[in-house]
Amino acid sequence: MWITIAKYSIILFGMFLIYAGLLMLFAPKKARQVLRKAGSTNLINYAEITIRMLPAIGLILYASLSKFPEVFKIVGWFMLGTSLVLYFVPRKLHHGYALKCAEILKPKYFQYISPLSFLFGSFFIYSVL
Repeated sequence: MWITIAKYSIILFGMFLIYAGLLMLFAPKKARQVLRKAGSTNLINYAEITIRMLPAIGLILYASLSKFPEVFKIVGWFMLGTSLVLYFVPRKLHHGYALKCAEILKPKYFQYISPLSFLFGSFFIYSVL
């Protein structure tokens, strides 16, 4: 049962990355606004971190059954570890970092990096099917 949940959490994560890529490509200003909201409130901050942990755990649990087990383990543990660190980083620091990144990443840069989101999303879906 847990393996099935892990598999579908990875598929949903891949679909999310593809959606994020579409948002970055076709609505880069909106993507920038979303980035600016990271860590802006306690609800957004802790929901974002907790939701990020779900596919991370899925990647770890499903690694041995995936087409690329080492990649899944490394990415899963990295996501889980950084999520746990973010729980202890002051929310205002997290939000300040998001604002600084949003200032650096102009809308055209979101469009440039959108193919990476498509690739990563497709990679994760391909790897579990």
